[in-house]
Amino acid sequence: MTEQTIQDELVDSIRTIRDYPKEGILFRDITTLLGNARAFRRAVDALVQPWAGSKVDQIAGIEARGFILGGAVAHQLSAGFVPIRKKGKLPHETVRIAYSLEYGLDEMEMHKDAIQRGDRVILVDDLIATGGTAEAACKLLKSMGANIEAACFIVDLPDLGGRKKLEELNVPVRTLVEFPGH
Repeated sequence: MTEQTIQDELVDSIRTIRDYPKEGILFRDITTLLGNARAFRRAVDALVQPWAGSKVDQIAGIEARGFILGGAVAHQLSAGFVPIRKKGKLPHETVRIAYSLEYGLDEMEMHKDAIQRGDRVILVDDLIATGGTAEAACKLLKSMGANIEAACFIVDLPDLGGRKKLEELNVPVRTLVEFPGH
């Protein structure tokens, strides 16, 4: 099966919902991909492929869809999994970072002992748009001494510039499909 055929299959398995969460937005819903066993397997395999056989210590997943994908990627790479969550959701001592949203600020955190200095880490989430959340997650991981091998996403919305923010942090970005617009 060619890479283009796989990309087409992934695109076809992602539902687009108009005017969600607000008018003018085309929401790219990967829950339909997750519910399609073949497409889900292909997406995980494609995310894992560049690191198969190499040493990766941790997969960091951003709440919430990044947990689903990150857990599968961690399993495939025999790596640990680190959840990056919204403030107040983790039970042990945490480190946190504030970041900007479209309409204000938010905070995310991870357990203080989740990453060891020098760990090779891959960040995983479902989609990169403006990149604010992924950028904050990368800064949080780096503050703990992680070596970020890459940030991986199923969907890229390149018109919104998120990839560039991560590349400016010297974080390689891997995406599987692109959609125009937002």
